[in-house]
Amino acid sequence: MRPRILIVGAGAIGGVTAAHLARAGHDVTVLDANAPHVSAMRDPGLKFDELGQVSYVHIDAVSTASDLHGRFDFALVFLKALYLHPALTPLVERDLVDTYVSFGNGLVQDAVEHLVGKDKFLIGVVEWGATNLGIGHVAQTTVAPFVIGEKDGSRSTRAETLADIMSAAAQVRLVTNVLGQVWAKLLLNSTFSGLGAISGLTYAEIAADNDGREAAFRLWAEGYEVSQALGIELDEVAGIRPEELVVRPAGDRTAANTGLAALMATLGPTKASMLQDLERGARTEVDVINGGVTASGEKVSVATPLNQRIVGMVHDCEQGTRKPSRAALAEL
Repeated sequence: MRPRILIVGAGAIGGVTAAHLARAGHDVTVLDANAPHVSAMRDPGLKFDELGQVSYVHIDAVSTASDLHGRFDFALVFLKALYLHPALTPLVERDLVDTYVSFGNGLVQDAVEHLVGKDKFLIGVVEWGATNLGIGHVAQTTVAPFVIGEKDGSRSTRAETLADIMSAAAQVRLVTNVLGQVWAKLLLNSTFSGLGAISGLTYAEIAADNDGREAAFRLWAEGYEVSQALGIELDEVAGIRPEELVVRPAGDRTAANTGLAALMATLGPTKASMLQDLERGARTEVDVINGGVTASGEKVSVATPLNQRIVGMVHDCEQGTRKPSRAALAEL
C-alpha cells in the first residue's frame, strides 16, 4: 500500500508541497483551518503557479481533524509556531499519525517534539521559497532542496521512505547533522526574512541595497557567532557554506560578496514569509526566528542587538505603528 501523507497547514510552502505530491499520484490529504481555502483545493483545485506555469491540482482537504479518517504514515507539519498546539493536539489524542515531520521556520522543533513524542518525530528543512497568493492560490518562486534527518543523527528507514516521497516535490538531502541544517536555515531566515519584513523587499532587492547588504552581513555574523558558541556544526544552506557570508567589521568583503551572489542566484526572488504575514494582517514568527537567535545568544552570552531590534520593528509593524519600508534598512 502507498504511504498516506497528511499535510498540516497548506499555506505557501505546505500548499506547494501538497500540489507536487498530489500531482505525482501520492496519497495526500491536507488539514488546514481555512475552510474557503480547503473548499478551493477540492474544487476547482489548488491554483498552482510553478515558476510561471499555472495549473489546477485537485487535493483531498479538510478543515478539522474530526473530518480525518484512517491512519497516516507521515504528517508534514508546515504550521507557524502559533498554531502548533491547537492543530497537533487532536491528531496526537486520536493517535492518527506514525511520524510527524517538523518543517516550520525558526526554532520550533522542540515544541513539536514535545507535543508528539520523540519516537514519532523527524526534522525537515525547506530551502526553497513560495508565496501564498490568496484563497486556493499558491506560487513556488525558487527551486532548492528539502533536507530531512533524525534529530539524534542516526540513519533510519522512515527517513529514507520520506525522502523518496518528497523527491516528487524537490531534490531531497538526507543528513546526519540536521540540527546544523536547522541553524543554517535560521541564519538565512533571521537575516533575509527579518530584513524583508521590515523593508518590504525581496531577498535580491535587499542584497542590491547598500544598507540592506551591510545589515545582512552583520545579522548573519550575529547568528553565526551564537551557533558557534552553542557548538553547532553548521551545514550548507542553498548551496553555500554559512561561513562564506561571515565578515568582520572593516574586513574584506570579496568572499562574502561572492557567497551572497551565489545565494541570490538561488533564492533572490523570495518574498519573506514574515512580510507575507504582515501584508495579510497576521502575526509573524519573528519571536522564533530573530527572537530565537536572541534567546539562544542570551544563553551563551553572545550579544545580538540587530536581531533584537528586528524583533521590535516587526512587532511595531504587527501593531500598525510602523510599515515595512526600505528606509528601515538604513535605520537598522
